[in-house]
Amino acid sequence: MTTRVLVTGAGGFIGHHLVKFLVARGYWVRGVDTKPPEFEPSPAHQFELLDLRRWDNCLIATRGIEEVYHLAADMGGIGYITAYHAEVARNNTLINTHMLEASRVNGITRFLFSSSACVYPQYLQKSPDVTPLKEEDAYPADAEEGYGWEKLFAEKLCQYYREDFGLQTRIVRFHNVYGPLGTYEGGREKAPAAICRKVALAQEGDEIEVWGDGKQTRSFMYIDDCIEGIYRIMRSDYPHPLNLGTDRLVTIDELVDIVCAIAGKRLRKRYDLTKPQGVRGRNSDNTRLRQVLGWEPSIPLEVGLERTYRWIEEQLRKAWRIPSPLLAQR
Repeated sequence: MTTRVLVTGAGGFIGHHLVKFLVARGYWVRGVDTKPPEFEPSPAHQFELLDLRRWDNCLIATRGIEEVYHLAADMGGIGYITAYHAEVARNNTLINTHMLEASRVNGITRFLFSSSACVYPQYLQKSPDVTPLKEEDAYPADAEEGYGWEKLFAEKLCQYYREDFGLQTRIVRFHNVYGPLGTYEGGREKAPAAICRKVALAQEGDEIEVWGDGKQTRSFMYIDDCIEGIYRIMRSDYPHPLNLGTDRLVTIDELVDIVCAIAGKRLRKRYDLTKPQGVRGRNSDNTRLRQVLGWEPSIPLEVGLERTYRWIEEQLRKAWRIPSPLLAQR
């Protein structure tokens, strides 16, 4: 019999890709979000517009469902999550609490929660050459304000629902996911998409703005690896939090240089030290991921950024914000 699954946040970047992945593998999928996917229609068998901050909507979303991939969240890039601590924490706490309880009431068998590397203590992330973060490093806690703290609380809530009610919960801590079909402007975009947009809009020799001094470091995971990892973690028997990211550390300067090389442009950087830049360094320790799954993300950053840049460039070209190559040569 076909397994019936729910993907919350199905109108978002990761959620939309996950719906496509699950439909292709023969699952019956219900997608739920407050908005449809931005760039193409959802292939979900059923797509419902529901605000999951409301308890009644969470009951509706989980009806007749066996497994939940819970990705719905109020979130965005560093500029967004540092500007709205109360709103982000309140909205996500309501969504997560209601979704767990609705899943219990409606007899869900498995529940995957999408957490974040923002749960890790800020005192471990003060150097660009940061030591890769292990899962147990989350405690003693000093999570990122707002978004990080509510994610850490929701991880504990998943643990309590597993221990008290037998709900099989799985917890994935994402490390900087990027790729096509993700938002690339408007304030909620992440660094790779923002940089791709800036480079695509720039002319040879132009200056582009970089948030911070460019020396802050991160690891970045391509969306295809992310979706494969989510699915493998859901199917595993491991109930504790797991990192999902790459362990290749790059500076934001290096990220800009890679995108410039893909675009074939020489650009100058202007550093804006007034903009938020988050922790100084963050990297994923994948030791436990390899132990549990016998697998880890493997798509090289250059390959993923090439695909992402070409997609964003095409979106900007369709919107007549950059000239087509043929027009540019005339």
